[in-house]
Amino acid sequence: MFKKTLICAALLATAVVGAHADDYPADKPVTLVVPFSAGGPTDRVARDLAEALRKPLGATSIVVDNAAGAGSTIGNAKVARARPDGYTLLLTHVGMATTPVLYRKLPYNYDTDFEYLGMVNDVPMTLIGKPDLPAANFQELRDWMAKNPGKVNMGNAGIGSASHLCGLLLQSELKIEMTTVPYKGTGPAIADLLGGQIDLLCDQTTNTTGQIEAKKVRTYGVTTLKRLNAPALKDIPTLDEQGLKNFQVTIWHGLYAPKGTPAPVLKKINDALKVALKDPDFIRKQEGLGAVVVTDKRMEPAEHKKFVEAEVARFGPAIKAAGVYAD
Repeated sequence: MFKKTLICAALLATAVVGAHADDYPADKPVTLVVPFSAGGPTDRVARDLAEALRKPLGATSIVVDNAAGAGSTIGNAKVARARPDGYTLLLTHVGMATTPVLYRKLPYNYDTDFEYLGMVNDVPMTLIGKPDLPAANFQELRDWMAKNPGKVNMGNAGIGSASHLCGLLLQSELKIEMTTVPYKGTGPAIADLLGGQIDLLCDQTTNTTGQIEAKKVRTYGVTTLKRLNAPALKDIPTLDEQGLKNFQVTIWHGLYAPKGTPAPVLKKINDALKVALKDPDFIRKQEGLGAVVVTDKRMEPAEHKKFVEAEVARFGPAIKAAGVYAD
């Protein structure tokens, strides 16, 4: 009797999952969790994606939920613990690959607690300097830095931020000692850069393009292997072409679901994502942010996961060498 009850329960569970997958998305909203505050770069990407994704997914609405705090780990954990039914998704950035190294203990496992749905975009970064920095180009900057070891101040938006990670990799590649100056956000860091309190900042184009366009900062290069197409950035040389070979840092964004979400549901979301990434309006909005919409194989779940694993391996040594950890 007990054995028959177990078999019936298993068959019922299978039937429920199958029916749910066939009906998805039902007449209720999908929640897209963003582990950062409203109004920031990742939030803007999420809201643009929600708009582009809703129609091909067939959802009544996609609601953005800002679950900010602890360097994205609060929002990530919220999705990892959510019911795996396709109605709670996560849009986050490179932090998916860096938090496993930065944090000694996490309430989730990036490798086993999520279903990877695909990459969304790459957000390039720019290396900029204070207005009166005595270096007109990147080669002059390298020479100036080499002559002032330990005296160069490089700001960032806080431990684990995009600008912090770019700065760590830059120091590792240049093998030049710098003083790291963390701030509580990009705004204060840029304010002090403009005021001459710090020398350098490496941050996302979403945060620096306005200052570059207004010629309020020195601009030394972009962190992609190819020059950018954005009007304000297209004439800026890459750091790679200026001698820092293969230096590439982008703050990419990816889409995730809780582990155990039914495979048919995952396929529907991935199929809808591929359509959304070809939406002309979404592409235009992303280009306006200086972001590049993904068109390569990283749109596929398996390839995206492989990419994240490679990013963990790439950022890990630089973070460990710097001895930077967040509790």
